[in-house]
Amino acid sequence: MGLADKYLPYYTVEERNKWQGDWELIEGVPYALASPSIEHQRVVRNLLVELDKEIKNCGTKCEVIPDIDYYVSEDTVVRPDVIVICGNLREKVTITPKIIFEIVSPSSVKMDEHVKYELYEREGVEYYCLIYPVEDRKHVKIFHLENNRYKKIFETIDGNFEFILNGCKLRVDFSKIL
Repeated sequence: MGLADKYLPYYTVEERNKWQGDWELIEGVPYALASPSIEHQRVVRNLLVELDKEIKNCGTKCEVIPDIDYYVSEDTVVRPDVIVICGNLREKVTITPKIIFEIVSPSSVKMDEHVKYELYEREGVEYYCLIYPVEDRKHVKIFHLENNRYKKIFETIDGNFEFILNGCKLRVDFSKIL
């Protein structure tokens, strides 16, 4: 353990909830959230439209929610770009989402590909989807939880994918997302 690790601050979600600005907290370590780009918000909007339509066709007790805090533990709260969650929601999200989508920007690559990947895998998020909207690198990666480990099951620039949730198929056409 280096000096920086030894002296990193440790905070709780209760403390974080009193702060100004937008913060994620992972195992007690704070991470500032950047303001999203216009392209990021367009991808979120397109994704919401596609997913909402599919979920309504399924008739499940699942819903798609953007930009909401997911409370993992007393020292961990994250704000995924889009989640699909099933069950009875109360005032805040404390149950594990079935699908999490992160829109990856140059400033969030390390967090999305490593830190959140490991966190979501550990917490049992069934599907983790990384969307890269940057023009020269546009693509999508989808990971599925198998035997408590993520396995990459899909990568595309503009293909279709069917998520299976509670026996329902949610088809997403990524050419309409990116």
